[in-house]
Amino acid sequence: MRNLSIVIFILIFPLSANAQQRLFEDIQDVRSFIRKHMPRTVRECKKDTLGSIALPKPYSVPSLTGVFQQDMFYWDTYFTNIGLILDSDFEQALNNIDNILFLIDKYGFMPNGSNVSFLNRSQPPFASMMVRDIYEKSGDKAWLSSACRILEKEYNFWMTKRITPTGLNRYSNSATKDELVAFYEYMRTRFPELPVLTNSLELLKQASHFIAEAESGWDFSPRFDFRCEDFNPIDLNANLYVYEQNFAYFYRELGKKDVDQWLNAAKKRKNLLNKYCYNSQNDCFYDYDFVNSRLSPVYSAAVFNLLWAGVLTKPQAQNIVKHLSRLEYPCGIAACEQGKRQRTYQWDFPSAWASFNLLSINGLDRYGFKKDACRIAQKYVDSIIKIYRSSGNLWEKYNAEFGNLEVKNEYEMPPFMGWTAGAFIYASDYLVKQKK
Repeated sequence: MRNLSIVIFILIFPLSANAQQRLFEDIQDVRSFIRKHMPRTVRECKKDTLGSIALPKPYSVPSLTGVFQQDMFYWDTYFTNIGLILDSDFEQALNNIDNILFLIDKYGFMPNGSNVSFLNRSQPPFASMMVRDIYEKSGDKAWLSSACRILEKEYNFWMTKRITPTGLNRYSNSATKDELVAFYEYMRTRFPELPVLTNSLELLKQASHFIAEAESGWDFSPRFDFRCEDFNPIDLNANLYVYEQNFAYFYRELGKKDVDQWLNAAKKRKNLLNKYCYNSQNDCFYDYDFVNSRLSPVYSAAVFNLLWAGVLTKPQAQNIVKHLSRLEYPCGIAACEQGKRQRTYQWDFPSAWASFNLLSINGLDRYGFKKDACRIAQKYVDSIIKIYRSSGNLWEKYNAEFGNLEVKNEYEMPPFMGWTAGAFIYASDYLVKQKK
């Protein structure tokens, strides 16, 4: 099997046999590191303790260490689960989504993480995708039926608490006044240039935007200009489109009659994305500022959620490929197109994150752009190997231009990120599968 894998890599990439051998060995080194350390990111919390919310099953946390990374986080878990399933740890992947379903059932939505401090916000919705990944492996319809009941609760949260006049969704929060004041002060530790606000209404409004952006997962990014609640983000709405398509699939599997209802909801969302988020001048998609009735000027890797979700027509997908150079750099995909900024953000050029690098590979493959998907997968794999060899670890993000750790850190960057491991497993497996 080892020799077969080496041959496959040689067929895919026109490198020397020695270079291919080294690449294969480097991949195996990183994969061995992941297999050794991934179990060490599993925690248990059987009763509420120091803010952590009790969960019924063991759960994966984003990192081995780090003050903020010792609870289960929402969207991080989706990418971690991809790696767990591909590396044959189905049981822990199931544990993770069962814990998320437990929290949704308990609170009516999935908090940012399994800590009471996160109960004023959610994160990008990925529970439906995790349910589908598990169901397609298990075929357990009784489990799926129970999961669907809970997923509808979460969908209702987004469609009642996060809906806007356009019919598209946004990020927001339910923070109290005290939580808003405390979060603004916390933000001043991440962005020391922020002013001391004496007007309480101004402070509360700005803090609300900040917590909404924390809900977006892209905290913080030039996409929203520190006004996150004013936008219909393309990635959020792409994810909810996947929910609607998944509900149609789930209920078809369960023999229920709700299929057309969900297909119609997905069709409506697709039309709204085209109405509000599509720029006909350059055929690109942007977040929509519904308060000021204009598109965001920032072109971002959120467009890959649209590809991954299957929202786009083939010509629209081809146009994303045409504009890849705006986001693709020598070592992978960067968060946003390079441009002039008022401040430095971590979710901006040149930072590369596991989430949208994985989604770009998947989305490009979905529309048949396999050569582009392979190229980005190779860049991601090469970069993670390079950083692993120099630092002995995996990290939250890296520099897409130079393939190193020279990035904006708004907090101490934690080591061994589960979603980086998941994306590496996905990308390295993808490269091999293209020639099988």
